[in-house]
Amino acid sequence: MRVFMLGWEFPPFISGGLGTACHGLTRALSRSNVAVTFVLPRNAESDEHTHVRLLGANSLREAVIHTSKNLGGIDSEPQDWANVTFKTVPAGLLSPYQSAGGSITNLGVGQTAAIGDADIPAGVLHDSPPDSTTAGYRGDLIAESHRYSRVCVELARGEDFDVVHAHDWLTFPAGVAVAAAYRKPLVVHVHSTEFDRSGEEINQQVYDIERHGMHSATRVVAVSYLTATIIRYRYGVDPGRINVIYNGIESGTGNGRPRADLEPPSSGIRRTDRIVLYLGRITMQKGPEYFIMAAKKVLRKIDNVKFVMAGTGDMIRNVIELAAREGIGHRVLFTGFLRGDDVSRIYRMADVYVMPSVSEPFGIAPLEAIRHDVPVIISKTSGVAEVLTHALKVDFWDTDDIAEKIIAVLRHPPLSTTLRDHADFEVRRLTWKGAAEKCLSVYEQVAAMSSSVPTI
Repeated sequence: MRVFMLGWEFPPFISGGLGTACHGLTRALSRSNVAVTFVLPRNAESDEHTHVRLLGANSLREAVIHTSKNLGGIDSEPQDWANVTFKTVPAGLLSPYQSAGGSITNLGVGQTAAIGDADIPAGVLHDSPPDSTTAGYRGDLIAESHRYSRVCVELARGEDFDVVHAHDWLTFPAGVAVAAAYRKPLVVHVHSTEFDRSGEEINQQVYDIERHGMHSATRVVAVSYLTATIIRYRYGVDPGRINVIYNGIESGTGNGRPRADLEPPSSGIRRTDRIVLYLGRITMQKGPEYFIMAAKKVLRKIDNVKFVMAGTGDMIRNVIELAAREGIGHRVLFTGFLRGDDVSRIYRMADVYVMPSVSEPFGIAPLEAIRHDVPVIISKTSGVAEVLTHALKVDFWDTDDIAEKIIAVLRHPPLSTTLRDHADFEVRRLTWKGAAEKCLSVYEQVAAMSSSVPTI
């Protein structure tokens, strides 16, 4: 099976969970002897070293780079990518996520909480303001997605592939164009919808692109039944054309070193402090304000707790100001964007991980927390809630319940131990190998359907 795959980010160039998902799925497909040509918006001359072959869109010059540096901080071996070729579209394409620029003083700590572009992988974000026609997104993403589409059609010329696989809305126009130009079946992979990102205040242009991509596809892959329901009822897609394939987690990504052996960072965290972690984009979809309000309620009952918010996003300033207004700024630490070893370190420091998402199509971060031996509290409106039994589940808006569950985990070691031990067994079943096998089954089905249609 040969797949022409279209993505928007890939480690080490990431701004959200999409890059992690593309990494895990592509590597698993390669290990299953599926030939993948992955088109990525990135210059081949990037300073970041990887184990993959990068073919520039202009020169198509092969740059074979072998170093000891891991892709995105995840253990990789060159043989893992034996069946993968990356083609890169010239830089200039943007991330779909806004980021606050500049830097802000970490309230109550007196250190700078770096939240500018320096905390984002170089080149992923630009300083252009949100376009008026695409409110909530940086730059003219509509134009960029169509430019990406035109380049992808040219890149596919001369390629031998059976299926086109497009990840999320930014690549849907390219997927539709490539599939039509070369008469190949199209699989679109929905990691998030406009309703997840924007609530009811959707961007109509983005919605139209998503809907057109889904209706043009031979098959639609959803990362959860929650997402599949949105696809069915909000986009009018026939449920018979929707396949649910859960994300996975890399095996061995955890670190069994006891948290007690970790030296506290020089940020005001004492060895006796308990750590409650939020890791994700600080944006409306992720519910960061509910984390702050729950934190205030926890601190009324437990004194030695610090709340760490790892990530950046368009709400970062608002959330920092909210913590200050609520009088807990000195108990909330903002790390900015983390990657690689820093992500592992912050997980190993945590006593509990909280994901209060308003709408989370899946949610890889809780799985990563569990692999790092951290109990998790997750929103009921998340795809990962469908596959985790040994996690405490909350309504994102119920900050009293969130606070009570945080307090229970911190005060009752047997509860924490039970959650950690049993959740780890659940997570072991969620592998990228399993996701890749299900994707391969979808590829085979759509390829068979395509071959049975007579050519006019």
